[in-house]
Amino acid sequence: MTIAPERPATPGGNAPGSPGSGSPGPNLRAPTVGERRRSRSRLRATDVYALLGAAAAALSLTGLLFTRLLPFSGTVGFLTVAYVLFLLLYGLLVSFDEDGPAVRDRIAAVVVQSLGLVMVTALACVVVYTLWEGRKALPHLNFFTQDMAEAGPLDPLTAGGILHAILGTLEQIAIALAITVPTGLLCAVFLNEVPGRFARFVRTVVEAMTALPSIVAGLFIYATIILALGFDRSGFAASLALAVMMLPIIIRAADVVIRLVPGNLREAAYALGTSRWRTVWHVVLPTARSGLTTSVILGTARGVGETSPVLLTAGFTAEANVDPFSGPQVSLPLATFEFVKSPEPTMIARGFGTAAVLMALVLLLFVVARVIGGRGPGQLTRRQEHRRVRASRQDAERFAARAARAARVAPAGGPSGPGGPGGPGPNSLTKQPSPPRTPRRSAP
Repeated sequence: MTIAPERPATPGGNAPGSPGSGSPGPNLRAPTVGERRRSRSRLRATDVYALLGAAAAALSLTGLLFTRLLPFSGTVGFLTVAYVLFLLLYGLLVSFDEDGPAVRDRIAAVVVQSLGLVMVTALACVVVYTLWEGRKALPHLNFFTQDMAEAGPLDPLTAGGILHAILGTLEQIAIALAITVPTGLLCAVFLNEVPGRFARFVRTVVEAMTALPSIVAGLFIYATIILALGFDRSGFAASLALAVMMLPIIIRAADVVIRLVPGNLREAAYALGTSRWRTVWHVVLPTARSGLTTSVILGTARGVGETSPVLLTAGFTAEANVDPFSGPQVSLPLATFEFVKSPEPTMIARGFGTAAVLMALVLLLFVVARVIGGRGPGQLTRRQEHRRVRASRQDAERFAARAARAARVAPAGGPSGPGGPGGPGPNSLTKQPSPPRTPRRSAP
């Protein structure tokens, strides 16, 4: 009698350990899977559902409260109540899946992101509204190439422009930056590298001047430069007023940035024997280049949009004045103020067009500042990289020429050659003469 071999279990059969068989198999219990970690870099579907659900429920409840249950009204109150209800409902929905610290973290993240969204929305509304109101004046070429010397409030937009304001702003802000940038950076270096009582006093004065009103700076320059010294109103006086306002901002921001430079970089420079000023020039300032650029940008933003100091110290004119040291000179913020306060629609359009040009000019200055000083420590420009590569090639060629010259001077081959016994080494250039030998006397 022949017994056939046992057939292996098929997916449809009742193999040992399968649900249909009576005998337990080795894989009866499924392997346990560990807890799956949550990836913080990806947004889960439940997060989106919680946000949308909390927002919809908050709007519905707020509408019910304002229209049916409570005698409330007003857009600001509606948005405030809806936002508070949104945070409460969102925290409740998140608490179903997360613990206490995670719930607090999620609520704080939503608050920060929502406030950032509000700020970006407000900025976008200001920019869009300015461009929309100035759309009638911006397409005209004469708006950028002419001044208002021969144009009045009743003239159309095809006559007159803001060339005089553009020139005045560029000259005034250039003179103010030429004064404040070296002075502010030097003062910031002094506050960090030369500590003492006087440095603490200067830091206190700088912090107090950061909140200085612009009208006070204009009155200071008007009283000292124009009234006391007898100078006329000019663009240079306006630049001095702007410099008084910009200087504390630049000093304070640069002081904070330089303070963040690691101390071990200074210690390493001092250990190599460098002096203090060379350490500051070659180590501290290049390391803090990006932050110093930000400080200059903040100071420029403070001074470029001021109106009252320019009105007090430079006056107002409708003609282009390229000489900042004599005669009144107008700027873009002052021209915007004078245009917008007119009741004529064409002048209002000119005012919003001037504001749009001012925003574009500020953006251009920021981009230029970032290009010049926005590189991090150790990052080189393309020209600097080419210079380093060229210097390395010159060093390699010089080393190769020195080795070839040493090989030509040294004797080649033979037992007394560079590799023979008693011969000169490969780095010797001249062969040392051997001392004279004394003849021996024969015995008698």
